[in-house]
Amino acid sequence: MPRPSVAELRPVVHPEGVKDRRSGEHWAGRLYMREISLHIDPYLVNTRISPNQLTHLMVVAGVLAGAALLIPGLAGALVGALLIQLYLLLDCVDGEVARWRKQTSITGVYLDRIGHYLSEAALLVGFGVRGADVLGDGRPAWLWAFLGTLAALGAILIKAETDLVDVARARSGLPAVKDEASVPRSSGVALARRAAAALKFHRLVGGVEASLFILVMALLDLAHGDLFFTRLGIAVLAGIAIVQTLLHLVSILASSRLK
Repeated sequence: MPRPSVAELRPVVHPEGVKDRRSGEHWAGRLYMREISLHIDPYLVNTRISPNQLTHLMVVAGVLAGAALLIPGLAGALVGALLIQLYLLLDCVDGEVARWRKQTSITGVYLDRIGHYLSEAALLVGFGVRGADVLGDGRPAWLWAFLGTLAALGAILIKAETDLVDVARARSGLPAVKDEASVPRSSGVALARRAAAALKFHRLVGGVEASLFILVMALLDLAHGDLFFTRLGIAVLAGIAIVQTLLHLVSILASSRLK
């Protein structure tokens, strides 16, 4: 089959609204990755690679990003950040190939969600182990590995809290939740939610943001000559994950999403 052009692909793989999904589209996807993926799609849509296989590759890239952080120094952080960019690219491409081939499936959606859980958790655990300096000459400081794991658990719980809204609604015979239902019924909670959204601190435990944050900490470590900033960053992400897990739960319970 002839290779489709970008112009032919765009209306099919980027249908109206795909970039505007409030909780389903990452800012990096809207900003640049969807355009990059659109130029990768023509080389994939006529191959034997299935959308689910692309999702598997996405998971591998995400998990390897966490493992890359065990490489000491700036190199590990840089490789981790690049692998997260590959993870994001594959996250765009798998759905676009599925839409072009009309091969979207519940299995694909499920694998995609599992992939996000595994990849983002692996990155934060890897960050914690990096701070523990298990490959260094001294005695490993396991506190940092624990805090990194705590941050990973928080990142997973935040996603689970969102996903479990649809599970609860489905088991109650209700349709999927709409975006407008996420607004808290309490004016005080709504104000706090808007303040948190404006600060955007919660995004730091997401894969793309965390990888860039880790890279910045590695650059500061390089200038400082030790792991001070990496360990500070681990503590910051663990704190954000714990606070955000609680705030997100309160926001859901205070909204109309479970009504």
